[in-house]
Amino acid sequence: MTERTAESQVPEDLESERGSRKNGLLGKVSDELAENMKRGWADTERHDLKTIPQAAYTARRRARLSARFPGELLVIPSGNPKVRSNDTDYPFRPSSDYVYLTGDQSQDAVLVLEPGQDGTHRAIAYMLPRSDRESGEFWQDYHGELWDGRRNSLAENEQLLGLPCRDVRTLTGRLAEATGPIRLLRGYDAGVEAALHDKVTAERDGEFHVFLSEMRLVKDEFEIADLRFACEATTRGFEDVVRVLGTDEPTLERRIEGTFFLRARIEGNDVGYASICAAGEHATTLHWVRNDGAARPGDLLLLDAGVETNNLYTADVTRTLPVSGRFTPIQRKVYEAVFAAQEAGIAAVKPGAAYRDFHDAAQRTLAEHLVSWGLFGDRSVDEVFALGLQRRWTLAGTGHMIGLDVHDCAKARTELYVDGTLEPGMVLTVEPGMYFQSDDLTVPEEYRGIGVRIEDDILVTADGNENLSADLPRTADEVEAWMARLRG
Repeated sequence: MTERTAESQVPEDLESERGSRKNGLLGKVSDELAENMKRGWADTERHDLKTIPQAAYTARRRARLSARFPGELLVIPSGNPKVRSNDTDYPFRPSSDYVYLTGDQSQDAVLVLEPGQDGTHRAIAYMLPRSDRESGEFWQDYHGELWDGRRNSLAENEQLLGLPCRDVRTLTGRLAEATGPIRLLRGYDAGVEAALHDKVTAERDGEFHVFLSEMRLVKDEFEIADLRFACEATTRGFEDVVRVLGTDEPTLERRIEGTFFLRARIEGNDVGYASICAAGEHATTLHWVRNDGAARPGDLLLLDAGVETNNLYTADVTRTLPVSGRFTPIQRKVYEAVFAAQEAGIAAVKPGAAYRDFHDAAQRTLAEHLVSWGLFGDRSVDEVFALGLQRRWTLAGTGHMIGLDVHDCAKARTELYVDGTLEPGMVLTVEPGMYFQSDDLTVPEEYRGIGVRIEDDILVTADGNENLSADLPRTADEVEAWMARLRG
């Protein structure tokens, strides 16, 4: 929680404060101007707002959280803006746990679950109200509404979120009075942490963070629908990229990145993570996000990108595309090995299966292909797989949970996540790959500089799985036909 005052003072020296440089106010504000700015503003309060669609789901999530920590004060901040450079902030993105429990995306907000005598909780969202016109806050504070845009009133937010809302500037006093056990989601609001520094412990707060993460392992109907839309929008973004890929001249990786980003902003909030637009040998770098090269005819383009919806759920999809529209024989050979591994991995995704099964199935298939190509001499597949020798060229794990975070549920306990069992409603990626570095002298030259990954978002269903990103083709023949069709 950032401490804010109800009234801001404009500095006399134009260059003495960041605020005056940013908002352009020149010197002192005259009494006449100050009085003039208080008058003549229409009442814009809205009284007919509809409750957000996820409100019923967020209420159930809060009830589950309440049941886990009866009688304890629970504090979940949305977070504060972060400085990008000097007086410029990054675009604000609230903490995923706050969004999960409220559906709200306001900065500087805090969800508080107040314990009652019966062990249940009353949820209250502490938020910034409308800017005060009488004090001049709305125009003299460079974060007032005249500068940053209209905020919802507390009453409007109550209509939208379906829970009581109070002025966040009163929260410090409430926390100062708090007694009994308190748990805090740390790492998002330094002001809240300072107010509670002598009332909370790292161990208890760590347990709180773990449970919040584990709550999101199984998605509800609202989340699954949003992830489905994220995949649909991501498919359209991939189609946009194919249409701009040059068949006779290079296409800048930055153009590819910008093309997908445009789709993400049109259909959603943003990209869910930094897009990997890796062409040629860049595709062998798993987290290539510099995107400062070019995709040339004859290259493979590894595009790993996902649309983040307006509700902040993200897809995470990868396709490896022949820029010219057709795979070369060696590119196809590697691609089809990765496709076979992905097929084996997806087949292992089902309720009751161990989480690690899909990774093991994909990795073993990759090992089989690498052995058949003679890259391990006379070693057997069993030996290669047992020793993990294939990892020189497969490197990463084969998937992860997705949701509000691209690597969702990251704080969940190992025994419930990677050592756990798949359940209906879980959504995870299956993304095997092969990456032959351009300077790897242990492989024949024809392999060097080839990187291939195929990634889809898989929902665990009651009787198996559903590929949410199945609208994007996966086989080599399908990819070539799809690209030809889009290019006309």
